[in-house]
Amino acid sequence: MGYQVLESVWLAPNVRKLLVAAPHVTRNCGPGQFVIVRATPDGERIPLTIGFADKAAGTISLFIQAIGKSTTDLCNLETGSSLCDVAGPMGKKTTIHNVGHAVIVGGGVGTAVIYPQARALKEQGNYVSAIIGGRSKPYVILEEELKAVCDAVYPCTDDGSYGFKGFVTQRLGQLITESTANPVKEVITAGPVPMMKAVAEVTRPLGIHTVASLNPIMVDGTGMCGGCRVQVGGQMLFACVDGPEFDAHQVDFKELSDRLTAYREHEQRCMAK
Repeated sequence: MGYQVLESVWLAPNVRKLLVAAPHVTRNCGPGQFVIVRATPDGERIPLTIGFADKAAGTISLFIQAIGKSTTDLCNLETGSSLCDVAGPMGKKTTIHNVGHAVIVGGGVGTAVIYPQARALKEQGNYVSAIIGGRSKPYVILEEELKAVCDAVYPCTDDGSYGFKGFVTQRLGQLITESTANPVKEVITAGPVPMMKAVAEVTRPLGIHTVASLNPIMVDGTGMCGGCRVQVGGQMLFACVDGPEFDAHQVDFKELSDRLTAYREHEQRCMAK
């Protein structure tokens, strides 16, 4: 039987949204938490952030970027199909305070990762700005959804085909400079590792509290396997139980990047088959 896929739609090239019936997850989940899913009994365990959670309907929305074989298999699921496993919620909920002006920065599918935080920040009375990016217009996702919960949304594209021409970090720097009357007090970011590292370098000299949602290799989600270990402030932590969100100014992004590419050759062989 599994967990039914009630809706499956493409949001961007290689990015799929699945609406999944998972009432056990919605009962206790909060912003920043994730689930681990398998498409088939012999499939790889894939961690996915809970993008939307509808407690009344008992459904969660998952956003998947097809990168390797397992994520491609998930993206190939159609409406009416099912997932073998949906385990969660896992990880710690985002700590949300009223800080004044908070900014969320998302790159590509990372925009879906921080959508729940945008909603929670607004519910706490913050002024919330969203800076979202993609290589071109088709890769910018969830703009309308964010407009419904944020005070301002700034889309960016690398090629200038939509919104601000340039990287999200450039737009973040501009927004910080422009916001003297309502200064930026907190930044939450998710996306490619180089982007999150660059966001941290923008805010570090200004002392703006910055949180990064990390995406290391993960297997069991309980801290037993050690696959998701990350260096934060010189300490070895596990993203699945200690995170997935950490102080971006303390994260060793180089080690995170190295670990994420450790199985690239194996993944390429699987895709070739």
